[in-house]
Amino acid sequence: MMTLRDIIERTLSDWMKGTGPQSDVVLSSRIRVARNLSGVPFPHVASDRDLKKVLDDVLQAVRGSRDTQDFEILLLSDIPVLDRQVLVEKHLVSPQHITETKHRAVALSRDETVSIMVNEEDHIRIQTLFSGLQLEEAWQRASKVDDALEARLDYAFDETIGYLTACPTNVGTGMRASVMVHLPALAATGQVGRVLATISHVGVAVRGLYGEGTESSGNIYQLSNQVTLGRSEEDIIENLKGITRQVIEQENSARNFLLRERRKSLEDRVWRAYGILANARLMTSEEALKLISDVKLGVDTGIITVVGTRMLNELMVLTRPAYVQKLMGGELDPEERDTQRAALIRDRIKSVKEGK
Repeated sequence: MMTLRDIIERTLSDWMKGTGPQSDVVLSSRIRVARNLSGVPFPHVASDRDLKKVLDDVLQAVRGSRDTQDFEILLLSDIPVLDRQVLVEKHLVSPQHITETKHRAVALSRDETVSIMVNEEDHIRIQTLFSGLQLEEAWQRASKVDDALEARLDYAFDETIGYLTACPTNVGTGMRASVMVHLPALAATGQVGRVLATISHVGVAVRGLYGEGTESSGNIYQLSNQVTLGRSEEDIIENLKGITRQVIEQENSARNFLLRERRKSLEDRVWRAYGILANARLMTSEEALKLISDVKLGVDTGIITVVGTRMLNELMVLTRPAYVQKLMGGELDPEERDTQRAALIRDRIKSVKEGK
């Protein structure tokens, strides 16, 4: 049986492995499906009794379905603050989900590709997370879990407009498709602002590392559909996929330009970043992400071969504030965090170089 400790100690989630298509640019593909129970107020206006009923009904459905019965169910009220933040840093729950804990929970699949958030903005938020550009595969998994729950629950649904959600922008399919992209070359050539502004005018929202309300770090952005009403899930996915492929093409073009026209400068940049990561004694989380981004660019362009994508993707999560503290056994002051973060990075790089 998987436990919270297993989830936290398993530092390498499947999406971090870099095994999916186009994973040098697309770190992950995510599908999020919002559902609500018929006749029950949305979470932001629900009473304690309503929220408890939703929690009980959804967890009973999760336990009763063959497709989800082996999921680990975590009640947020039973999880310490630091551990809840680690779940956010692993992209298993949203930052909004952990702000309230009473009658709230998450159910996680063993491979961490599926999480079911209970009583977040909506009663149910099903999330699937896959490595690389795998939106169809992520949708197929989400749809299977959705069907399993819908067979046991009465969803709020209107024959004319579709699934009813707490936020009007999610009404219809209730689906958000998103990709997490790494765009260091577009940033280095000063094009990233133009590219992101262009795609924001064609129905794609651009968000930060942890989605809505967060900022970009380490040249990482989340691109997602803005419209759910009046469009099918397949149309939404195909549109986002097409735009993502254009972004990939422009990022690869920028990388080729740097290799062709600014190779010495690029080599200096990525090797300097590697040198700092391998030797620094103090490291903030923001500096770590920036340097990891530069080293990943070096790996993806073939300049650096002593470390790989898998380790760098893992470090993007492990170096976040809560995860560092959890790995070190408890809360640390800022300087202690920066010291332990730097030591963690040095140790990981050394172990990879030594083939451990």
